[in-house]
Amino acid sequence: MLALGLGSAGLGAWAASKPWVSGRSGAVTGESLAEMGTDVTRSPFAMSLALVVLACWAVVLVTREWFRRLVTVLATVASIGYALVVALEPRNMLDGLSGALLGAHGAEDVASTDLTGWVVVAGVAAVAMIATSAAAVLVVPRWPEMGTRYDAPGGARPTGEVENNLDMWKALDEGHDPTA
Repeated sequence: MLALGLGSAGLGAWAASKPWVSGRSGAVTGESLAEMGTDVTRSPFAMSLALVVLACWAVVLVTREWFRRLVTVLATVASIGYALVVALEPRNMLDGLSGALLGAHGAEDVASTDLTGWVVVAGVAAVAMIATSAAAVLVVPRWPEMGTRYDAPGGARPTGEVENNLDMWKALDEGHDPTA
């Protein structure tokens, strides 16, 4: 499940980094608009949501108990947001590209604007992201956790610990490890 979650979030981020719409008006294309600084062919919001899901999967590896479940809920919410962006944003992107092509070309008509295959890839990634993160919410309490020896030191000091630096050096000279 972890591999599917990481893979689907990575695929979603990769698909969000590619152009979702393409178009042409005379000699001006969506790619040339992007080079001129007007990129209306990609969705930075979808990329952000996919990276949130990817980060959530990384956090799930190193957390425990209720916080782990909270992170998987956040991943599910971000996955649903990604799916909504994939479903709703391409129409706005097509309109934005048409307007940008008309403004850049100065013509009265746009030859063509179309969706690319990356929208389909993003849609598949969205479904996989939702499925894996929602399933993780249910099964994450049964997953093994990292040992406590990787945790940051707590507030209470173990008994027999040295009190100052001089005592620590003396303990080292005697062959004792004061950090144990």
